[in-house]
Amino acid sequence: MQFFIDNIFLIAIAFISGAMLVWPLVRNRAGGPSLSTLQATQLINGKNAQIVDVRSSDDFARGSLPNARNIPTATIKERAADLKKDRPVLVVCDQGRHAGPAAATLRAAGFAEVYVLAGGLAAWREAGLPLKK
Repeated sequence: MQFFIDNIFLIAIAFISGAMLVWPLVRNRAGGPSLSTLQATQLINGKNAQIVDVRSSDDFARGSLPNARNIPTATIKERAADLKKDRPVLVVCDQGRHAGPAAATLRAAGFAEVYVLAGGLAAWREAGLPLKK
């Protein structure tokens, strides 16, 4: 017991650093499964997935995935009815960090197949895949 009292500061640092390492994994899982650019193109081509870009309309106008629909995160709950529940949904943001909450909202609205593009539009560009401007 004396060991814990003498080293409480070090134990606290170890606990906090461990929690910081685990947090991104927990946060990403809340949004559901994420797909690489290759998996996303296979989903789009194979299952005719709906692409939802949750960035602002200004960002969307600067470039997006072909056939993407712009539904900003703030309006995703109200505009979920614009999407078909019988087709998979691929949620895209700028770098893959903000799509998770939108994907969770769609899943809660009854969409069975909702995926997040890992790395977002930045990964799409990096892979050299086409953009619509």
